[in-house]
Amino acid sequence: MFELTPWKPVRELSTLRREMDRLFEDFLGERGAFFPEAGSWVPAIDVSETDDNIIVKAELPGMDSKDIDVTVQGDMLVIKGEKKEEKEAKEENFHRIERRRGAFARSIKIPVPVDSDGITAKYDKGVLTITLPKKEESKAKQIEVK
Repeated sequence: MFELTPWKPVRELSTLRREMDRLFEDFLGERGAFFPEAGSWVPAIDVSETDDNIIVKAELPGMDSKDIDVTVQGDMLVIKGEKKEEKEAKEENFHRIERRRGAFARSIKIPVPVDSDGITAKYDKGVLTITLPKKEESKAKQIEVK
């Protein structure tokens, strides 16, 4: 009548893993944008909004400001750079290397029109702060009810 088949945990887990990966790829879009390949890295960012500005903060520890490139292309803010590899002594034997280095690029869609002439970027203590002033027509206006 009914036969019992032994459960194969390894095969089932690999199938589950494959399905979960496919689900995340479908949901998040291009896999490489969220999961960098070995050797590359993606800095963490925060995007906030005030009445007058869009503010983007990116964590870029251990970099020089001259190694960071910020551009605005249409409604996209692009942050690029390269974290240089430190010169390491050949006689050192590393047990663990976790700090990321190499080139990176982040593209952030700007949610409202901004005044590209007023954009400022400041790098201090490993944090890049980019201030994008909103265009007058994209600022919220309070309407008085009479």
